[in-house]
Amino acid sequence: MATAQRPFHLVVFGASGFTGQFVTEEVAREQVDPEGNSRLPWAVAGRSREKLQGVLERAALKLGRPTLSSEVGIIICDIANPASLDEMAKQATLVLNCVGPYRFYGEPVVKACVENGTSCIDISGEPQFLELMYWKYHEKAAAKGVYIIGSSGFDSIPADLGVIYTRNKMKGTLTAVESYLTVHSGSEGMCIHDGTWKSAVCGFGDQSNLKKLRNQSNLKPIPIVGPKLKRRWPVSYCRELSSYAIPFLGSDVSVVKRTQRYLYENLEQSPVQYAAYVAVGGVTSVIKLVFAGLFFLFFVRFGIGRQLLIKFPWLFSFGYFSKQGPTQKQIDASSFTMTFFGQGYSPEFCPVKNKPNIRICTQVKGPEPGYVATPIAMVQAAMTLLNDASDLPKAGGVFTPGAAFSRTKLIDRLNRRGIEFSVISSSEV
Repeated sequence: MATAQRPFHLVVFGASGFTGQFVTEEVAREQVDPEGNSRLPWAVAGRSREKLQGVLERAALKLGRPTLSSEVGIIICDIANPASLDEMAKQATLVLNCVGPYRFYGEPVVKACVENGTSCIDISGEPQFLELMYWKYHEKAAAKGVYIIGSSGFDSIPADLGVIYTRNKMKGTLTAVESYLTVHSGSEGMCIHDGTWKSAVCGFGDQSNLKKLRNQSNLKPIPIVGPKLKRRWPVSYCRELSSYAIPFLGSDVSVVKRTQRYLYENLEQSPVQYAAYVAVGGVTSVIKLVFAGLFFLFFVRFGIGRQLLIKFPWLFSFGYFSKQGPTQKQIDASSFTMTFFGQGYSPEFCPVKNKPNIRICTQVKGPEPGYVATPIAMVQAAMTLLNDASDLPKAGGVFTPGAAFSRTKLIDRLNRRGIEFSVISSSEV
């Protein structure tokens, strides 16, 4: 509950940023307490009071809530001013951090939250940041009893919870899953704000440090149950979806692997192997994406190349990313489907030396990924953390969404808000 010392249940930090404004709107839709009978005390935070006020006024107009601006607190703070971040953290139970790229701006927020006993959720899709925060802050967060939960947007809640949902629906032991993401767009196509592009450029340009971090962690490999899941070619064909596919290069694989490790080591659940792909359509789309990918991988290797990629996102991404971001019409016409193909063993069947004898297909479907599904996922993760504390891991710490929420009702919450989990088929082979 909010107290005089912590007057706000949650604070949206970076509310005037491109994604932050959509998260602010989503919190406004969801501002009721666990009993559903009163307003949820919350605030927006950032550098400019004028911009924050503008975001609230636009949300009020869009939602038909003329009194919204007067109901929401405003906190002025700056990522470059640690004292101001401390003051923000002290006023909240939970901070929703929307300020990226997280490799540059994420750690000061995590540090302020941990030191001041405040939980934090972000929407980072940057494996290096996510994994580094675990190694630097997990024990400190656990000691404080706070939850630091990364990748709680489209990266990577559909994938992470989709694998858990698939496991829960299989009548047996799930051993391996491949997911295929399909993004649907309207007549005006799709577009992503260049903040995501900057994160990708910086992440791919710093792959060596991610490898170094993983080598230093010296983790024991978790067991492989059943046949080892083989990687597909850089361009493969998915017969079930009648589409060519390429590997998904976001954070999903990293996040799911960390979740599976947590579930195996802490809850003694059988680990699931995982691979992620993007369905790209026909040959023309493949050729276009191969050229874009080659350009990207060449330029990202050099400092001046990265500068050019960041300066001209629309040119180097063949129009998929822009400094303006998508129009409202593009957002309204877009949606996603993530299809999971799983295999495993029935209860009476031994995985040693036998091929999997059960297959299952599940789906997660939802609205436009970046600016509709991401705010829904982030805010529902926040509501789960605030309302379902007894179902979270007993101690605090730094967690993936699957590790934090595997025993909660988050999937039910997402279903009610338009991110729908379903079983397509399940059969013995």
